[in-house]
Amino acid sequence: MRARVGNPAPRSDGKHSAEAHQPLALSMASSSSSSSNLKRYYHVFLSFRGPDVRDSFLSHFYAGLDQRGIHTFVDSEELRKGEQISPALMKAIEESRIAVIVFTKNYASSPWCLEELARIMECKEQRDLKVFPVFYKVEPREVRTPRGIYKTAMAEHESKFDSEKVKRWEKALFDAGSLSGWEFHNGDEAELIQRIVKELSIHLQRKHFHVAKYPIGIDSRVQQVISLSENETGDDDVLMVGIWGQGGIGKTTIAKALYNYIEKDFQGTCFLERVRETSNKSNCLVSLQEALHHEILSHRNLTVYNVDRGIHLIRERLCSKKVLPVLDDVDPVGSTECISWRRPLVWPRK
Repeated sequence: MRARVGNPAPRSDGKHSAEAHQPLALSMASSSSSSSNLKRYYHVFLSFRGPDVRDSFLSHFYAGLDQRGIHTFVDSEELRKGEQISPALMKAIEESRIAVIVFTKNYASSPWCLEELARIMECKEQRDLKVFPVFYKVEPREVRTPRGIYKTAMAEHESKFDSEKVKRWEKALFDAGSLSGWEFHNGDEAELIQRIVKELSIHLQRKHFHVAKYPIGIDSRVQQVISLSENETGDDDVLMVGIWGQGGIGKTTIAKALYNYIEKDFQGTCFLERVRETSNKSNCLVSLQEALHHEILSHRNLTVYNVDRGIHLIRERLCSKKVLPVLDDVDPVGSTECISWRRPLVWPRK
């Protein structure tokens, strides 16, 4: 299927838990100002119930993040006093790029953790904070519903706190429990930590594009593409959007703005520029295939020996992932076949 967008804006110089996984909902802020301009001091904020994991899983997880050079906020017990989040913790959440919530058996028994969770989910909506849950020896549905020990904990809170506060906590549990994350019940914790750290590293490597010095009219065009994608998405959740027109009218500008808005919703992303120019050069289709692997999977040492082998690798390694490849300046359409396991999502074209 192909969604067409006409009259682009003027060009400017200037493992995831399968049960918890939800379909992508494309959305954009009404304001043209990007949350990427907000101050981000910490790479990762860790939310957890101290007695459950502080001296076990969490300490190893923190060490793994630190070895990768990921600046992580882990609170001290001194900051966990009273029922309200301290100003220091509030600031740490707001100044983080990613929040990892470690759901454990006793997480919901702490009003303090629930208040922290509620603020994290608010920052996800208001400040584009990326949020990933880790379901550590609990089921995602226990968190979402809640059930079992989580249900018992929420019942106790209802007798101590006003109903609006408890409803706010329940909503935060449902929203966070519905996110794609990692489950662990038994096995090799070190292997789990390696996988989490690797994926967080990939997310932190992503950079937003400078779209335009004066991005007038960009938001309406991006909203048009998003609306088309919502209308055209089929049962297989694979979508191609084509943006085309004469040169110099802003196709690439729209594609970059769209990428900035939705990249956070994908496990892997890449923006391949000058595809038409590159594909016309000798053996450069292989280079495009390698670039796709490098950007999405961070496989810097992967070598593709020929185009057919590259197509096989792409289909094999990316078919089960939620990815966003953007192909810029594509002409002819056939040049996309060597770097598409099925169909690309966005490809600005002459």
